Amino acid sequence: MQNARELFQIMTRRFGLLNKNCCTIGGCDITPVQSHILYEVDRQNNPSMQQIAETLGTDITTFSRQVQSLIKMGLLSKSPDLTDRRVYTLSLTVQGKYAATTIDQQMNAYLDEVFSYMSEFEKDTIIRSIQLMNEAMAKSDRCCQPIKSES
Repeated sequence: MQNARELFQIMTRRFGLLNKNCCTIGGCDITPVQSHILYEVDRQNNPSMQQIAETLGTDITTFSRQVQSLIKMGLLSKSPDLTDRRVYTLSLTVQGKYAATTIDQQMNAYLDEVFSYMSEFEKDTIIRSIQLMNEAMAKSDRCCQPIKSES
């Protein structure tokens, strides 16, 4: 049996998470990180920049640069919160909603294809296993943080 790290390395490559761009939509090259931002902004209702950065486990400086590039592409808009002007909320533009929906459809089609090679029991086992893994990872102090050497 292969070791766990090797399995995750292979799965990461097969999901294209090491690619510079995950997709091109409407002439815009979108990185995996930008895709995650679009997904979370679409999923949450007028989230703050801080909320999305925390959800993604990204430092606010790096996150801000990604937000700026999505704004320049016309996919995201940022506006001051009405109750607290120090807070900025994010929302998808019409083009951003289209991009998020298109990426979602492409990923679901890919997952549907992958799952088509499995029985219903195998698919359910995989989904439940991923849920268990996500729950266990959330309990770890190292979750969503870069690995640091112990030297």
